[in-house]
Amino acid sequence: MHWIIWLYLPALFLLLLLSPRLARLKAGLLSLLLLLLSTWWLIDRLSGDGINSATLYHLRSDMEGAGVGDFSGYIVAYIALALLSLTPLLLVRVRRFRLPRHGWALSAAFAALLVGATLHSPLYGDAQRLYRQMQPVDYSAVAPEYVIPAQPLARPKNIVWIYGESLERTYLDEAAFPGLMPNLKRLAGEALDFRDIASADGSGWTIAGLVSSMCGVPLTTAQGDENSMGRMGRFLPEAFCLGDYLKQQGYDNHYMGGANGQFAAKADFLATHGFDEVRDLAWFKQQRIADKHFSNWGIHDDVLLDRAFDRFMELSRAGQPFMLTTLTMDTHHPAGHLPVACKGTRYRSQYGNIGLLNALKCTDRLISKLVDRIRASEYGQDTLVVVASDHLAMPNDLSDVLANLHRENLLLFLGADIAPRQVVASAGTTLDSGATLLQLLDPAIDAIGFGRSLLAAPRAASASVAALKDDASDYARYRAFARSLWLGEKTRMLRLDDGQVLVGVQKVQPPVLLEYDAQWALQSVYLENTSRRFDEADPGHRLAYVDRCTAFEDGLADGDWCALLVDSDQGMRLYRDAQLRRGIAVDAPLEPFHGPRPSVRQSRMISRQAQHTGPGRYVLELYASQRPARAFWVEAVSSQRKVVVAQQWVQADSDGRIILPLGLDEEIDDLEIRAWLSHAEKLAVDSYALLPAIRSRPRS
Repeated sequence: MHWIIWLYLPALFLLLLLSPRLARLKAGLLSLLLLLLSTWWLIDRLSGDGINSATLYHLRSDMEGAGVGDFSGYIVAYIALALLSLTPLLLVRVRRFRLPRHGWALSAAFAALLVGATLHSPLYGDAQRLYRQMQPVDYSAVAPEYVIPAQPLARPKNIVWIYGESLERTYLDEAAFPGLMPNLKRLAGEALDFRDIASADGSGWTIAGLVSSMCGVPLTTAQGDENSMGRMGRFLPEAFCLGDYLKQQGYDNHYMGGANGQFAAKADFLATHGFDEVRDLAWFKQQRIADKHFSNWGIHDDVLLDRAFDRFMELSRAGQPFMLTTLTMDTHHPAGHLPVACKGTRYRSQYGNIGLLNALKCTDRLISKLVDRIRASEYGQDTLVVVASDHLAMPNDLSDVLANLHRENLLLFLGADIAPRQVVASAGTTLDSGATLLQLLDPAIDAIGFGRSLLAAPRAASASVAALKDDASDYARYRAFARSLWLGEKTRMLRLDDGQVLVGVQKVQPPVLLEYDAQWALQSVYLENTSRRFDEADPGHRLAYVDRCTAFEDGLADGDWCALLVDSDQGMRLYRDAQLRRGIAVDAPLEPFHGPRPSVRQSRMISRQAQHTGPGRYVLELYASQRPARAFWVEAVSSQRKVVVAQQWVQADSDGRIILPLGLDEEIDDLEIRAWLSHAEKLAVDSYALLPAIRSRPRS
């Protein structure tokens, strides 16, 4: 955190104590700033770079499988900081040192210092950086540089690519870490060893490291950086990656990793880009391996790499060319893990007894053991082995040491016909790793995506060259092109396919809002807070909003899908389900309307969790202390089957009571109760109950 912020905070506390005027408001604003700074601190501990593109990616992707337990110390510290952030609210009660005669002047000084603190805080700097990265950029100048290799491989060798989690080459520095990694240092002397490999923006975390090295593009989210991974049907469908090319060349592609493949959508990426099989944490759980071989993140590296060798032998015997990719995990920040095979491993260091150093020493032995076994096997002569870091180390117990060293990624190529030598890369990043591998297989192929072989000299203009310049404007074009790979170019046609919206080449689960500029360029794809985004969108743009017809219609709705198109010329058109299934053009003429742009609704959960419900007649009763002034929709939904069981246009009575009759012909495991409201409408449900309907008996 920038040092100057520590000058602002004491002054703000003092001004809060000196004046009682607007004390609660000032205390609340100061507490909010402190809470935001505390949150920034936690994110910075995890990312090493504040709130960046990696933060946005993980917030919008599946977090299942993250080893949260490894960060318990940070989380406890964050809770303590969050509680301390509330101290200004307590200081409101302190009456000492108050100067009531100077109240307005002191309040003005407080406001000025609060604004200054915000502008000098890392929050503002990160917000500016993300804003610049999210601005539309014309990438036409760099589009011709994107290369899709097509020629057959001259020498289709088997490939084993070993990614070491955060295993940067800096750890091989003998001056800083004497004797820490003797085995990898030996392998570096026997390999084509590339030095000075940097991490370009968009490649600094695990999934981004995989994408950059295999696809030659930085990882960004979908246009507008609103990609929710669970809502996108395919991962970068327009990208052409190493797995895609090798698949075309007759290769089988296999992945083995100890972590949950759903975390950060690794499994989706691999499945989209040519991998035949993904063995992740779920697969290892099925093997009935003892619990002692698992950490918070997944299977330990000793078991993983032993199984990787077994898989290598199986694939080699099959006789089909293959690429086997594996990703270690025990050197994950902040402190690493020691597997059973390394329980006695200790590294004596001038920095003290640091667990991560022990984990690094263990990984040095385990990875080199796997490489040695592969090279010594009967199939070693026909195998190219890659040992690489997925990215530079994130904040860990050695961050203070690494900050004073020359940071570089690890990239080694070992093969029977690869002469050992060290190459200092000129403007090289992990974007170039896949292209370098291809040139080692075939000298005529030296590029994939924006990646360029590190064997080429001198280095031509490329994404890596642009990424390492002080001026980021050139690299922004490469990022913009990479972002377009989520949807493709033909985004003016929308079509409904099996409950998903086909946008370009991507399938998206509604609700979805698409925003087009005056030239019909797709500006943004919004998948979260869509009704609010609709109301706040640029009035000069055309909008296409796809959701259930309930979002747009009052009083009557059939539960089908609809698309509402509006533009800046007071044009509007509602397309219904049958039209959407045939396909609609967003640039088609619209029908004029008068008045303000209509507001749309979005479904909100009323029930706290899905409920198992048997067949029968029911009445849903709910009481709302706060409710919209106008009528609105309430519905019961089977969430997994996406079936609307009952729906009613309701208006709460004076007591806030709402009644919805509900009839079920069959058993439902996942009944949910939802309301459809605009983003500005409020509904506070105090209680609700699903009660059996009581049938009246006929009188005798």
